[in-house]
Amino acid sequence: MNPKSELPVLTDTALPPSHPVTAWDEYGEPREFDIAAEQALTVYIDKREVVTLMTLGTHPELLVLGFLKNQGFVQHLSDIKAIQVVWDVNAAAVTTVNGVDGLEEKLGKRTVTTGCGQGTVFGRIMEDVERIKIAPLALQQSGIYSLLRNLSAHNDVYKRAGAVHGCALCEGDEIVFFTEDVGRHNAVDAICGHMWLNHIPGANKVFYTTGRLTSEMVIKVAQMGIPVLLSRSGVTQAGLALAQRIGITMIARAKGRHFLVYHGREHIAMDAVPARSRRPPPDVKRR
Repeated sequence: MNPKSELPVLTDTALPPSHPVTAWDEYGEPREFDIAAEQALTVYIDKREVVTLMTLGTHPELLVLGFLKNQGFVQHLSDIKAIQVVWDVNAAAVTTVNGVDGLEEKLGKRTVTTGCGQGTVFGRIMEDVERIKIAPLALQQSGIYSLLRNLSAHNDVYKRAGAVHGCALCEGDEIVFFTEDVGRHNAVDAICGHMWLNHIPGANKVFYTTGRLTSEMVIKVAQMGIPVLLSRSGVTQAGLALAQRIGITMIARAKGRHFLVYHGREHIAMDAVPARSRRPPPDVKRR
C-alpha cells in the first residue's frame, strides 16, 4: 500500500510563535519586546470534547496527531480521516474512520502530570508503558558534544521571547526536527506527530528537551521507541526509575561540554575525556 494513501487530511494553520509588546524597565523607560504566544486549542474526537491544550500554535495539526498517538486513542494513521484546526473557535476537530474503542473509559481515567501547564495522561498508559523494552543505542562522548553545539543554534522563540520549551528529534549530531511550545509535553507530541506522519523510526534517534526529565517525558519517548533522552535540565526520581526499567539512556544537565549520565553509562564511549590533573594525591609528598 502506498503510505500516502493512509494519510489523514490535515489543515495547515500555523500561527506566529511570538508577538511584539511594550514593557517598562526598572527606570520607567518603555522598551519593545517579543512575548511567547499562547493559544487554547480544544481537541474534539468525533464531536466529543477531549482536552484543551495550551500551545504556541506553530504546529497544531502535528500536535494533535502526536497527542492522539501518545494517548492511545488511535493506533494507525488510516484510522483518522481528518484533523481540522479552526483558530476562530480555538478548536481541533478529529474525524475518525470507525470511532475510538473505549473512548469513554479512556476519558474516565486520567492522570494530571507534572508537565508544564499540567499535562494529562489518559487511560492505562502509565501501566502499559511498563511492558515496553527499548534496545540501547551506542553513543560517543564527542558525538554528544557535537550535538549540543548544533542544538545551540536553535531555540529561536526562547532567545527572542522566553517562556517556552524546545524539543528536538536527533540522529547522530544532526537535528531532524526541532520545535518549541509553551509546554514541553506539547513539543513532544508535535515531534511524535511528525514522526508518525513521515514514517520515521525512533530506534536510532536521540530526543532532546530543554525541560526536566519526568516520568511523563520517559513515557512519551518510550512510546516513540527512542532509546536516549538528553536534557539541559534535571531529572525526577520517578522519571529515572521508569527509564531504568524500560532501558532508556538518560543524560541531563547537558550544556556545552558538561553532562551527567543518570542511566545507560555503559552505552557511551568516553572518547573525549580531558586530560586529568597530574597533581599527586594528597598523601604523596612532592620532591
